[in-house]
Amino acid sequence: SAANSAVCYCLGVTSVDPDRIDVLFERFISRERDEAPDIDIDFEHQRREEVIQYIYEKYGRDRAGMTAELITYRPRSAVRDVGKALGLSLDRVDALAKAIGHDETGDELHIRFREAGVDPTCRLSQQLVHLVRQILGFPRHLSQHVGGMVLSNLPLCELVPIENASMPGRTVVQWDKDDLDALGILKVDCLALGMLSAIRRALDLLKGHNGQLLTLATIPSEDPATYAMIQRADTIGVFQIESRAQMSMLPRLKPKEFYDLVIEVAIVRPGPIHGNMVHPYLRRRNGQEPVEYPSEAVRDVLKKTLGVPLFQEQAMKLVVVAAGFTPGEADQLRRSMGAWRRTGVMNQFEGKLMDGMLANGYSEDFARNVFRQLEGFGSYGFPESHAVSFALLSYVSAWIKCHHPAVFLASLLNSQPMGFYAPAQLVTDARAHGVEVCPVDVNRSDWDSTLERREDDGILVVRLGWSLVKGFSQSAAETLVSERQSGPFTSYADFVGRTRFTTAMLSRLASADAFHSLGLDRRPALWQSLEPPCSEPLFANLPDEAPPPLPLLSAAQEVIHDYHAQGLSLRGHPFASLRLSLTAQRVVTAAELETLEADRSYHVAGLVLLRQRPGTAKGVTFMTIEDETGTVNLIVWRHVWERFHRVARQAQALIATGLLQRQDGVIHIVVKGLKDMTTAVANLGQASRDFH
Repeated sequence: SAANSAVCYCLGVTSVDPDRIDVLFERFISRERDEAPDIDIDFEHQRREEVIQYIYEKYGRDRAGMTAELITYRPRSAVRDVGKALGLSLDRVDALAKAIGHDETGDELHIRFREAGVDPTCRLSQQLVHLVRQILGFPRHLSQHVGGMVLSNLPLCELVPIENASMPGRTVVQWDKDDLDALGILKVDCLALGMLSAIRRALDLLKGHNGQLLTLATIPSEDPATYAMIQRADTIGVFQIESRAQMSMLPRLKPKEFYDLVIEVAIVRPGPIHGNMVHPYLRRRNGQEPVEYPSEAVRDVLKKTLGVPLFQEQAMKLVVVAAGFTPGEADQLRRSMGAWRRTGVMNQFEGKLMDGMLANGYSEDFARNVFRQLEGFGSYGFPESHAVSFALLSYVSAWIKCHHPAVFLASLLNSQPMGFYAPAQLVTDARAHGVEVCPVDVNRSDWDSTLERREDDGILVVRLGWSLVKGFSQSAAETLVSERQSGPFTSYADFVGRTRFTTAMLSRLASADAFHSLGLDRRPALWQSLEPPCSEPLFANLPDEAPPPLPLLSAAQEVIHDYHAQGLSLRGHPFASLRLSLTAQRVVTAAELETLEADRSYHVAGLVLLRQRPGTAKGVTFMTIEDETGTVNLIVWRHVWERFHRVARQAQALIATGLLQRQDGVIHIVVKGLKDMTTAVANLGQASRDFH
């Protein structure tokens, strides 16, 4: 709302000047809305607990509490609990649960059990299926909302049952957000945003290493180089516009100024997609379709989005000027357009909307088209004020990536987990942009990834931190860094003596190849880590035995060990050593797809990076795989997904066969078949980032 935006801007809560956008007082301020507003605010995701504890301290545990969330049985949890109750072994229960997708219904259970090696016709299996179907959707347990806080001027115990949370220092209200809405109890959502953490870290690094004092509000605006990078969809790691759907849209929309980014953020949403707004907007933007308005009043509302309503605020204005809604009625319409609302609630407005537009002289076709577009917002309509805030974060993160790629990489690595891409892909992308990345080392690395200046030219390089090493704790890293302050480690024996690490910790460091500055390679270091430290005084001054001569690891083995130890490798990609074999199988690289003839079938292979099945995709799953030359986007239709379900859902690496499609520089493979390659890369244990 206008009031909220102005106050937040003056307080420094947001860096978005409300004068840059068309804000509405009718949002939240109307006669029909007799309740407290729904307040959401994003904080750095690594500091949200600090905010929550501040609220408890300020208002008291008796007047502040976390909102509850009711967790119901879904297929996986139902299979696990019912399987245990029926006496199945834990490994069998785990195998069955992993064979089931997050969005499965009870109807596919027989098929999934057969894929997992369980006979679906046996009595126990039939009992399992029957009981799982019975409890799907039933309450399982009460949990905490991720950030919803209830605040009251009265003791909460007089309003609602409360209980202590399992996490220390938290109190939970036993009602969920729908109960609180029904009773008109104030709730503030203290949400977390990983990119806020990354940007804050990046600005701190720029201040510390370059002396640049920048904020969200003072980052140079409308930078041509930044927009050129965005138009190329070179946006891995950039806020909001790094998803494959956004990266497919960028070369078509070609943002060249800030408001283009606002539209980019808002247009790749279920609402505009369901409302059939995306293609008309693109055609009008590219001059392929005329922009026409049925009246000057409608022109004033929709001119900045070329006649297509993309934002909730535009929907509210449109029904006021075209259908005769009061501002309060328009706000009621807006409230029905939230992602949390059930589909179909827009129907109650259809009669009034159609009658009002016809009475004001608009054609029935125009009125029907407007209603269809507004109905799309029932799936998810994005407010312009949110889109502007997100667009600012998109631009700032893109500017940092464009002009300070080393700073951008370090800040992203130190803010994990977040975004679509794992550290391996972020490092690969940064190196492709000329960033030098150095491995972890006992004499150089801190817990966080850090920046160092090269001695010859002063260019900043990234030194990987201990947070990337699997199984190495932050307390151990702090011990290591503290001991190093008295001087660098001079030998392996010196390191062991000063840190007094356990054999397990030494083994993890050796697996990460972290002793290079001590002249010790991975395999000899692993050998020495197996020997327990000697503490008997009798043997304290005896010379160390020379390690036996050990065969060197091959380049491919080094890469695999790197992935197992820290999820990435600076030596290469696991598929590089497989290329000769893959070429013999007529598998092409990701880079070759840019020049190969479209509309023909090809084989591609790679590590599975992510899987997405948006609600707007009608059952289509989008996958991204990566080989040593780049990434490939796969489109997997539902019937193909079902045919190759186990490989499609569980494979860490695979070969995909399908039709090459290329449009506006965006390349896809429409998959016809899949083949598992997980064992070929030694079961790296790299989990894809799946968004269903």
